[in-house]
Amino acid sequence: MTAQRKPSRVVKSTIVLIGVLSLTIFAWWAWTHQEAARTQPAFKFTQVSRGKLEVLVTSTGTLAAVETVEIGTQASGTIEKLLVDYNDQVKKGQVLALLDQASFIASVNKAKADVLKAQAELKQAEDELHRNAPLFDKGYISEQEFLPITTAVDTTKASLQSAKASLEQAQINLDHTVIRSPIDGTVIDRSVDAGQTVAASLSTPTLFLIAEDLSRMQIETQVDETDIGQIRQGQAVRFTVQSYFDQDFTGSVRQIRLQPETVDNVVTYTVIVDADNASGQLMPGMTATVDFVVYQSENALLVPVAALNFTPDPKRKSNDGSQIFIHQDDGPLRPIRVTAKESDGLLTEIVADELDAGMQVAIGMKPAGEESEKEGFSLFNFMRQGQRGRSSPGQGSGGGPRP
Repeated sequence: MTAQRKPSRVVKSTIVLIGVLSLTIFAWWAWTHQEAARTQPAFKFTQVSRGKLEVLVTSTGTLAAVETVEIGTQASGTIEKLLVDYNDQVKKGQVLALLDQASFIASVNKAKADVLKAQAELKQAEDELHRNAPLFDKGYISEQEFLPITTAVDTTKASLQSAKASLEQAQINLDHTVIRSPIDGTVIDRSVDAGQTVAASLSTPTLFLIAEDLSRMQIETQVDETDIGQIRQGQAVRFTVQSYFDQDFTGSVRQIRLQPETVDNVVTYTVIVDADNASGQLMPGMTATVDFVVYQSENALLVPVAALNFTPDPKRKSNDGSQIFIHQDDGPLRPIRVTAKESDGLLTEIVADELDAGMQVAIGMKPAGEESEKEGFSLFNFMRQGQRGRSSPGQGSGGGPRP
């Protein structure tokens, strides 16, 4: 057999030299690539999206019936009968309660008697006048004697009118003992019980509170002076109540009252919101959280507010809101001119011909060290990790304890 010739020492040296040279070149390339990556700024990005944008002014208020009537009494007395209770439906003119009428009936009877008496006195005075008028015409009685006769007629006429007026007043007072509803509606409050004494005075006591139509409600809400300029009559409103926290109700602004209210140096204005209550779920007194819809767009191109404030130029502290910077795989950030529209404080609707949903837009700089987790493979990192593994105390290259 022919003996194989062993490679010469020169060939071995050449192979080793080529390997070392290749490893050196690769290490130099990796080092320069890593240093270049370190010198480039790292940005935070987010996607441009399309969606619904709403600009809202939020406030709270209290639900109430659109029209409520306080039913009082114009006559003093004792409640004899209560004919309605809470939540009863009543019609206009329906009797709600009766006062004790005994004293009022007596007053009417007395007034009727006074009328009859005045009528009799008038008849007597007129008869006296008729008897003495011919005597006065013939001169049998003087004018001084005839004057009291004519005066008596006038006086009794006045007394009769006064008696009739007293009778009418007594009848009115009797009618006031029957308390009737002035409107169609629902009794939402009752302040008296049978047997209770009520007294009519300058401030009429409230016996019943009647809501005209609970299928229509209103919300009295307070809006801060900084937001009142965004509220307008007829504006759409969305609100919730605690009893139905997962359900949205709708309404519209009916009135913006000009009279301000100041509490603890905070100026607010009362805004009245109309709300439909056909379902009957809403009740007077409920607390409503109200959102006034200032602006709404269904298919808006949206970017974070931070994108309109960001600028990669270190000489400028912030953007003027007229441009944003999008990500490019093969180059630096590319600025795009945009027109900013409405914003809800987090997102802003923009208009831009070169921008579409899904593009990556810069919103800020990454904190130092954050990008190191996303650099990918690095030869020097790999070598450093190997060095840390070899230099760990109490561990050998095989992972077991050193002898």
